[in-house]
Amino acid sequence: MTGSTKTPRERYRQQVREEVKEKAWQQIAGSGASALSLNAIAKQMGMSGPALYRYFANRDELITELIRDAYRSLADVFIAADSDEGAGRPGLAGLAHVLRRWALADPHRYFLVYGTPVPGYHAPPDVTAIASELMSVLLDACAATPDAEPHAFEGHLAAHRAWAGSHPDAPPSALRLALTFWSRLHGVLSLELAGHFTGMDLDPALFFQAEVDRLVMP
Repeated sequence: MTGSTKTPRERYRQQVREEVKEKAWQQIAGSGASALSLNAIAKQMGMSGPALYRYFANRDELITELIRDAYRSLADVFIAADSDEGAGRPGLAGLAHVLRRWALADPHRYFLVYGTPVPGYHAPPDVTAIASELMSVLLDACAATPDAEPHAFEGHLAAHRAWAGSHPDAPPSALRLALTFWSRLHGVLSLELAGHFTGMDLDPALFFQAEVDRLVMP
């Protein structure tokens, strides 16, 4: 349903839901996702707890919406970079820097999806489906990257590739590169965003670039 066809009541509901999410992000920035409280948000908005529950049934529904928005945001910038015909496909290095810019722009959003899991929370299947869009773009870039030296782990991946989703025929070398990209770069980003490089007198951007260079070298 487009914005022009929504009723005033539907538009008001959407407006309240967006305000709730904004307050939720403020809570997460201050206390972390595990401390998220709908009652506290209701108080901030001058509403009763039961009134707010008409917009989000519980904490998990709100967290799901925030995670869904975060994944959608990253998937959109990945897809936009991949489909930018004027610039050509970004390649693995290009996607790495898209990921870093997205993470630096909003660390709390990054940590909600790639940080410590929220205790007791389990994401629904549609969230995983959005995440698979990211992997699809990444696997395309990995398949176009020259093969590195083969590794025994590729034999394991040949029989454990369900996570590859829309790329059932991707070569094991591309699968290994995608996993290496995801785990290594998220490791660097998580350390940087958590401030663990502070006081080490090094440039996190240069360190990140060094890791990207190692990933893309044949």
